[in-house]
Amino acid sequence: MNIILGIESSCDETAAAIYHQEKGIIAHALFSQIALHKEFGGVIPEIASRSHLEKINSIVQEVLDRAKITLTDITTVAVTSKPGLPGSLLVGVSFAKALALARNIPIIGVNHLEGHVFSACIENQVPFPHLCITASGGHTSMYLVHGFGDYTLVGETLDDAAGEAFDKISKLLNLGYPGGPIIEKLASEVAFEDFFHYTRGNSKTTDFSFSGLKTAVLYDLVARGAYDMKVKKFLKEDDLYFKQQVASSLLVAITEIFKNKISLALKLHPEIKAVTFVGGVACNKYIKRELTQLAQKLNVAFFTPSPTYCTDNGAMIAFVGNYMAAKGQFSDLTLDILK
Repeated sequence: MNIILGIESSCDETAAAIYHQEKGIIAHALFSQIALHKEFGGVIPEIASRSHLEKINSIVQEVLDRAKITLTDITTVAVTSKPGLPGSLLVGVSFAKALALARNIPIIGVNHLEGHVFSACIENQVPFPHLCITASGGHTSMYLVHGFGDYTLVGETLDDAAGEAFDKISKLLNLGYPGGPIIEKLASEVAFEDFFHYTRGNSKTTDFSFSGLKTAVLYDLVARGAYDMKVKKFLKEDDLYFKQQVASSLLVAITEIFKNKISLALKLHPEIKAVTFVGGVACNKYIKRELTQLAQKLNVAFFTPSPTYCTDNGAMIAFVGNYMAAKGQFSDLTLDILK
């Protein structure tokens, strides 16, 4: 009977979860570092790695307590080994290797993006093949998923990720960090109207690009006298309605980009049976609503994880670790974050 401990520490969440071979996820715990990085407007790698070092032992103990088991019950430890912030990854991998050595149990290095790709499968019976869009502050990609552990990259961002675009525009407007939830809240106050019609970029390929959109918003702010490039300052701090207009137009543009890419991918791959939308941006209710309607129109099923499984989490790592263990895909104690 496999009982997998999953550990995630790739960026700014310290997380752990327990996957039971028969019962699925039986416990998960997470510490978010948002409050630590908020004043800087983004993740500071050194602060992130130090926080992981401080929290990882207590988070693992917390998840064991919630599952009402001990380390002696764990049969395999799965840990995010790439990609991510090197210092943050090192904390998780070192902890997992020490645990595997001390308990004499197998270890599995899990690709963080693979964890996200299959996060919608934790709670849903998603048919294969399906199209998966992963969207977060660090990554925006699209995969054709053939089966567990079997997927092909069919589109990726050429520059900024979607979440990164939200964060950067939020910073331009002095709205705070993380940008996604703030942008969505402001946009909802003006009914998600598209006021400024920002660029949607190139719709002829399945690759993403959000840098051009970010630049278009910046230049539009300058043209409207709302931003001073010389002193890098937003000039309409007291104009809430203007901020709502920018936020709403940005959100609509990003959503349209996702819709265009999904529509194109489905034309190129008519065998697709479903679409999954995962990663931190998948917490956005407006985008989920629009993509759900698109999927219904295109006659394919649509799935997203629960919000707790959208952001970085240990459950997705434990889930992937379970099927990798079943296939005998173990790592060894030479597991390295650089490979």
